[in-house]
Amino acid sequence: MTLRFIGTTSEHGNCPTLYEVVETGDIVVQGDNLTDAEHLSQLRDLGVKEGSVVIPRELLTRFAPKE
Repeated sequence: MTLRFIGTTSEHGNCPTLYEVVETGDIVVQGDNLTDAEHLSQLRDLGVKEGSVVIPRELLTRFAPKE
């Protein structure tokens, strides 16, 4: 898998960041892990291998593909 950097709203090189998988066009999201049990319990059908990250709205509205 080859990742192409799309953009970040971080000023210090940390998350959050968006990447595109070059081969498929899928989007990879880097962000803070959602770890609060109460919040996790509200997610639907979270698979054993899946995780959840918190992404600021500004990152998606500024950099997410529009197509």
